[in-house]
Amino acid sequence: MLREQDKADATKLSIVSLKLRIMKLSDFDYDLPKELIAQYPLKERDAARLMVLDRKHKDIRHDTFSKITSYLHKGDLLVLNNTRVLPARLYGLRKTGGKVEVLLLSHKEGLRFEAMLKPGRLKINERISFNGGKIYAEVTAKDEINFCAKDLQEIYCQGVMPLPPYIKRRPEDLDNVYYQTVYARLDGAVAAPTAGLHFTRELIAAVGSGGAGITYITLHVGPGTFKPVKKEDITMHVMDPERFNVPKQAAGLINKTRASGSRIFSVGTTSLRALETLAYGKSEGFTDLFIYPGYEFKLTDCLLTNFHLPRTTLFMLVSAFAGTDFLKKAYQEAVKEKYRFYSYGDAMLII
Repeated sequence: MLREQDKADATKLSIVSLKLRIMKLSDFDYDLPKELIAQYPLKERDAARLMVLDRKHKDIRHDTFSKITSYLHKGDLLVLNNTRVLPARLYGLRKTGGKVEVLLLSHKEGLRFEAMLKPGRLKINERISFNGGKIYAEVTAKDEINFCAKDLQEIYCQGVMPLPPYIKRRPEDLDNVYYQTVYARLDGAVAAPTAGLHFTRELIAAVGSGGAGITYITLHVGPGTFKPVKKEDITMHVMDPERFNVPKQAAGLINKTRASGSRIFSVGTTSLRALETLAYGKSEGFTDLFIYPGYEFKLTDCLLTNFHLPRTTLFMLVSAFAGTDFLKKAYQEAVKEKYRFYSYGDAMLII
């Protein structure tokens, strides 16, 4: 649960994104053929295509992710989010035999979780059984569930990777590998920081041998990242807080890179939000920083990201970084060139 001070700090960060003008939700829309939404990962992570956006010259180039090191200079710093995705989606049965889907959002205490439950008409104290009755849970509130099991490990053993809803299939064994970055270390996310999915261990080693630095921060991706923006005036939207941590060693490298004049590469929107929160003097706790056009970036020089859904806070963040018109032009070209979109899709580098 959030402490009151955490809530206050998170709220202050949200205010940073000033309401320079009314920005309509429709400003962040685009058309995408459904067949371009990637349903499976590529066998070779770094075989993904890479669209490179040069903001200064308004230039768009096409490359492959395996050549990402050619865009890094000696002294640059790559910032990676080392959160680890938990197998947080469980499928169970009601006493009536009806199917239930449970997404575990955050662990509270004991074996109690905040959770998203489908169907939403589940009753308080209703029992849900999993894995043929090996374990069960009771609904203790509209968005809360309490398990009867040996420990947390037994609960997560019943779960599968929480693939996003635009992947129209059940999770498979391959997702245990591919819907996780190769450098994932700290458990806590309910969605992958997808920009990092393209890296292989060999490619990370190549970054270091080329003279660029690498550091790791943590932001546990929660469902709030994907919460729909419902207000037509997007500045009225409020982000849900997500837990993050920028270790002292990472902060030191970031400050050293900034002082030297070299560039900081944020790998993903999650790393970027942690970096920009750090810029306001907060290195751990919770952040609900909402970034949209008009925001002035303080610790991010380059952004590596995937292609995002329209009308989302992720698309708004990238619009702020690249420029809305330039980004829309790039997305139109990506559709024309049949790039693969979203979590298991191709990548974009904005320099």
